Amino acid sequence: MASRGTTETSKLKQNLEEQLDRLMQQLQDLEECREELDADEYEETKKETLEQLSEFNDSLKKIMSGDMTLVDELSGMQLAIQAAISQAFKTPEVIRMFAKKQPRQLRTRLAEMDRDLMVGKLPRNLYTQQKLEILTALRKLGEKLTGDDEMFLSTNAGTALSQFERVSTDLGSGDKVFALASVEVEKAKQ
Repeated sequence: MASRGTTETSKLKQNLEEQLDRLMQQLQDLEECREELDADEYEETKKETLEQLSEFNDSLKKIMSGDMTLVDELSGMQLAIQAAISQAFKTPEVIRMFAKKQPRQLRTRLAEMDRDLMVGKLPRNLYTQQKLEILTALRKLGEKLTGDDEMFLSTNAGTALSQFERVSTDLGSGDKVFALASVEVEKAKQ
């Protein structure tokens, strides 16, 4: 991930070049096989290939007009979110459910933790940490929290969770947060 998109931009460029090469080769092959095809089949295949080239050209125009380099557009945002998430969330399972937008599974996990705390299977400090993570994730997913949950958050939230709240709010779109949270999920798996 240290490339900050350089590798990804390079791969995008390579894929675009390969797609262009494939379409040009398809046209060349079509011309070479023209005698083997009937007129309608030749015309139809050529028309489809030219349509694909036109669509490819439209895609290139969109990419060029939007200056879609992965490095420039995402680096700052990615660094801020990674810092906030890595400090705020310690539980890969919570990160994964958050990134996959799974509020029901988060609530189920919270109920399991409540049960485990009551039977002495989960230490209080771990319970508090994970409950904070889950409630913060639920809030960011737009889920309604109970008054007790809000009180728990305000009483126990530390600076890391507050920082996550601030960074993700500053970024605006929840989809950006989810996309980059999924990066953290992949890191946690490794």
